[in-house]
Amino acid sequence: MDSGPAKLDAMAASASPASIAAGPGTVIVEHREGWALIRIAREARRNALDRRTRIALLRAFDSLQGQARCIVLTGTGGSFCAGLDLKERAGELAAGQRDTSGDEWIAVNMAIRRHPAVFIAAVNGMALGGGMTLVNSCDLALASEDAWLGCPELASSAYAGAAGPTGMLSWPRKRVAWMLLTAERIDAHTAERWGVVNEVVAADRLLARAGELATRIAGFDVVALEETKKSLDHVPAQVSDWEGAMRYGQTVNATIRARRENE
Repeated sequence: MDSGPAKLDAMAASASPASIAAGPGTVIVEHREGWALIRIAREARRNALDRRTRIALLRAFDSLQGQARCIVLTGTGGSFCAGLDLKERAGELAAGQRDTSGDEWIAVNMAIRRHPAVFIAAVNGMALGGGMTLVNSCDLALASEDAWLGCPELASSAYAGAAGPTGMLSWPRKRVAWMLLTAERIDAHTAERWGVVNEVVAADRLLARAGELATRIAGFDVVALEETKKSLDHVPAQVSDWEGAMRYGQTVNATIRARRENE
């Protein structure tokens, strides 16, 4: 799905005037040397993603194309992200407005997957539903010791429409089944043991540790980094045998060499 400026403008145009005018500063971008920190800043709503915030995230990602080799994504206050803003969505549906939240949400997560920068989720607290989807979509994930994650949708007679399928692409079946069928939350250490996050750190060290990793990653060759990120999706999706995987590895290095020669 296209997430360029034209697509963003179209999404903004489809939003209601009230949602576009509300909540300034819902996404904060902080630039570092070679990398950037993006903070979802809707603390009063547990960083739930309304339309304005979804579009702001897309614009932030787009603005960092070619500017950052690594992007750290985190929340504000005690929450990472409580998912989509269901109150806004219900209000819009009740008013007879067209529901575009699903398309916007797919665009946000695909922008992460397709972005040349490596994304690190710094899970500073609660990550539910759409928050879990963001964790799944990011390349790496760190969690503070007091973080907890879950897919509570079934308890509200709904399906975890993004966190569920992306979890199926990321975790063993029994892990996904537990998250979806019990609607129970898991703590950070369980998430690490299950492979949902890479590392658990003390809350007061979370952003420092994310910064250390981002600085290290940003120091790598940009072409090699971009092609390596692409390979993380290509192999499981397109290659299933050992020889094919190793031959694909040869093509990745050939692509890196060719791109360098054309610079």
